[in-house]
Amino acid sequence: MLSVTEAQELSAAEVREANRFLLRSVPLGETLGRTLAEVVVSDIDSPPHDKSIVDGYAVLAEGLSAGTELAILEEVTAGAVPTQQVTAGTAIRIMTGAPLPAGATGVVMVEKTELVGGENRVRIHETPRSGQNIVRRATSLRRGETVLHAGVRLNPARIGLLAEVGRGEVKIASLPTVAVLTTGNEIVPVDTIPGPGQIRNSNGPMLEALVQQLGAQPISLGVARDEPGELAALIRRGLQADFLVLSGGVSAGVLDLVPGVLAELGVRQVFHKVNLKPGKPIWFGVFPKEHNNRTLVFGLPGNPVSSFVCFEVFVRYALGCIRPELVPQSKLALLAVEHYHRGDRPTYWPAICEEDKTDALVTLLPWKGSGDLKTLADANCLAFFPGKERVFQAGEEVSVRLL
Repeated sequence: MLSVTEAQELSAAEVREANRFLLRSVPLGETLGRTLAEVVVSDIDSPPHDKSIVDGYAVLAEGLSAGTELAILEEVTAGAVPTQQVTAGTAIRIMTGAPLPAGATGVVMVEKTELVGGENRVRIHETPRSGQNIVRRATSLRRGETVLHAGVRLNPARIGLLAEVGRGEVKIASLPTVAVLTTGNEIVPVDTIPGPGQIRNSNGPMLEALVQQLGAQPISLGVARDEPGELAALIRRGLQADFLVLSGGVSAGVLDLVPGVLAELGVRQVFHKVNLKPGKPIWFGVFPKEHNNRTLVFGLPGNPVSSFVCFEVFVRYALGCIRPELVPQSKLALLAVEHYHRGDRPTYWPAICEEDKTDALVTLLPWKGSGDLKTLADANCLAFFPGKERVFQAGEEVSVRLL
């Protein structure tokens, strides 16, 4: 049976192949918070010339001392270009950001000078040094230099950088559409009083909310009865989306029809069953479409905690291959009390993680199994226990996945 990591790697390979069909070019003004999907290279040097970083006087610094008077040749403002060259005994008045004149090796701040004899001469009140108050060409970046890599999240500073290198439009990972289908004869709508043997459809709204939480676009397909024709019809609709997430019908029961229907519709199975608790029966496959496009299909177990855990561990991970900011955060925390882990399957256990000034402390909740949605609703994390039966001591470090 596959490990969680092996299953994630298999799904990631398929998602990365599909990812190139989930890209689009958008104007810079629409990219805040989005994930860059291309490498961006500078088309300029920045700054494009040696420039002054202060208002003052460009001088030939070598040989000058405080008290020296210099003839002012001209004034250069930002956006203007010097027309004369600085030589011994001369200076050019220069503004912040303006290009450094030829011959100048330093800039004296205007606060350390005074005009003498009108506007044509200046006396300096410091001994300048070579390179003073100058930024050299291409100090920030060079033409041809990679300035942003694919996968970074675009914040205001990065958007400003894109503008600086002339990128008014960039490729971003688009928001995928995710169809959600709950299956099972026992499932009734939320506003229905369940009869004997029936339960309300909690998985559908839960999974759709998880999709929304990730910034993707959920498409609700409702509930499909355990009947091949009805399943096939609704699955066909779901295969039009970028992702299809099904809940229920993937185990080994008489009415677990989902894998067979998916196969009949041309969905290629990548894996079925993972060494995991809860969520062992999870199914994943790929549906090829026109123009080399594809739909990625996840069949999650029907028990609500199993569905939730498999979404977090596999669906969220897959979406994170498209938008890295969606990858869940994990951290180490200290167990509040001793825990006896039974069985040989790695387990995600609903828990509460709290932090003090020095440590994170995790308290396991009284979880009653994969149908216990109430306990999951009280959790803010999932504590992970590797697949080996043993006692975890109070104070021992365990990994927690924050929700």
